[in-house]
Amino acid sequence: MLRRDLFGLAFGLGLTLPHLRPARAAAPAGGPVRTHALSLLGEPALPPDFPHWPWVNPDAPKGGEIVLSALGSFDSFNQFILRGTPAVGLGNLYDMLLRQSYDEASTEYCHLAGAIELPADRRGVSFELREEARWHDGRPVTAEDVVWTFQTLRSHGRPFYRSYWADVTEVVAEGPRQVTFRFRTDENRELALILGQMQVLPRHWWEGRDFARPLLEPPLGSGPYRIERFEPGRGITYARVPDYWGRDLPTMRGTNNFDVMRYEYFRDATVALEAFKAGQVDFRTENIAKEWATAYDFPAVRRGLVRRDEIRHELPTGMQCFVMNLRRPLFQDARARRALIEVFDFEWMNANLFYDSYARTTSYFSNSELASSGLPEGREREILEGFRGQVPEQVFTEEYTLPVTDGSGNNREALRRALALLREAGWTVRDRRLVNGQGQPFEFEILLNGPSFERVALPYVQWLQRLGMAPRVRTVDPAQYQVRLDAFDYDMTVEVFGQSLSPGNEQRDYWTCEKARENGSRNTAGICNPVVDALVEMIIAAPDREELVARTRALDRVLLWNNYVVPHWHSRTFRIAYWDKFGRPPRNPRYALALDSWWVERGREGAVEQGKREQAQ
Repeated sequence: MLRRDLFGLAFGLGLTLPHLRPARAAAPAGGPVRTHALSLLGEPALPPDFPHWPWVNPDAPKGGEIVLSALGSFDSFNQFILRGTPAVGLGNLYDMLLRQSYDEASTEYCHLAGAIELPADRRGVSFELREEARWHDGRPVTAEDVVWTFQTLRSHGRPFYRSYWADVTEVVAEGPRQVTFRFRTDENRELALILGQMQVLPRHWWEGRDFARPLLEPPLGSGPYRIERFEPGRGITYARVPDYWGRDLPTMRGTNNFDVMRYEYFRDATVALEAFKAGQVDFRTENIAKEWATAYDFPAVRRGLVRRDEIRHELPTGMQCFVMNLRRPLFQDARARRALIEVFDFEWMNANLFYDSYARTTSYFSNSELASSGLPEGREREILEGFRGQVPEQVFTEEYTLPVTDGSGNNREALRRALALLREAGWTVRDRRLVNGQGQPFEFEILLNGPSFERVALPYVQWLQRLGMAPRVRTVDPAQYQVRLDAFDYDMTVEVFGQSLSPGNEQRDYWTCEKARENGSRNTAGICNPVVDALVEMIIAAPDREELVARTRALDRVLLWNNYVVPHWHSRTFRIAYWDKFGRPPRNPRYALALDSWWVERGREGAVEQGKREQAQ
């Protein structure tokens, strides 16, 4: 299932289909089930009458402003299409049919929909919209809006939607507030909750507007915020909607407490950090280990005006990596790709760049039970045996491992292994240059979207140069980077393949042949492998949790042994810094940072603002 806002969503039904579980509800034998929540990994934790999320303060005060940072620029308020660069925060404008529980790995609860109905044949889902649901212009949210949203996104939205919703055969408004989706199969175990994630758009507002074009007119929404003002490429301000229709729902109480959320745009992460130190930004997450270790000793920290925290989470960490574009002939030999992996010295980087703060990523499903390890056994091996002769033989005989060094930077053994692999692949060193049989050099570009990753890419380039390769680093602004990414116009780049505890339909977008040919997809590597395609479909159709784990581990193992990426590292904490004017609940949910449950403490806000003024003098 898609990871949204850093954590995965999943679901299940039950009764005749053992891997799909609704909340317990009375139903006629063999008839449809009506429920308030869906969960893949067990019963939903919260009953139909739950008052609010367990981690929020339901009486959190409303008011105040939070200023956040964004990088690059924006030129559109339409985040659903390929064209344009959308502004950050647009998700606050719209409601979804269901909302995820950040405390449960696999559960969503009714939100815009007041009830869910699951048919006995397991080939569809119906949502009954809440009667009180309203757009910001006062008009009701209708089933026709849901139908129009689905059809428009699948026809004109990013390619992702077409793969994610591929198993939906029909969507019908069966009344003003009842919408039904019908499915091609009863085996797509997560499709109902996938549809619950849909941000519903107002059909009447979009009539007469071209949905396929970037938009700089503030769109109509139904969510807790609306766009108050903006300056393209420089900043955008969202204002809380005081009469928001859903403010008292159990899925909303204690959240969305700031009257104003303002995003300031900066050209790169270094400038954004300096803006935070100067008090122009209130809150930031720190993703650069060096900055976390060295950049937060400034006067406001010493005076107690700025706080730093590390918050543990239980999120699957997926795969961050240097990804090779297999659409380029240079990367089509798995031995050459493994040579690029051999030269990457994580231990040196962790000691010298990251202050030993990271763990090496060794799986596409890291930090979860879905990660493969050791040799395949039991059901996983049985699955892989069905593809024997189509996957590397080492899948059955060797544990997949990444090279480990002593961290000294003297990585000669890895260089020797890499050169041997390159010779097998037809590359030789002539006049200190690595060339193929036609005399063409092994040269490529590493495309980055900001300077912060240059300190990782540049040492890697130096190690590759010792092999006679001619790599180079090119850094472009985020908007240009996105255009090139959507067009697959790169040799190598940095990618994060986010994962959840319930992988499913999104795997098509990551790995399949169809998506390798479709601009704007998430198949960044350009993978087109019939075994991978088959395993992805097996994952989507997994009948229960045990089978899902086995099938996912098999996919993980095949991806690893094909050496598509140079794995990086991961952290198991949120690193946050903020000016100390906020209140927050006593605990954090397991699978999210949940900044939307924070609030401004009026008693501390004045002291912090005074401290900012004194610092500026």
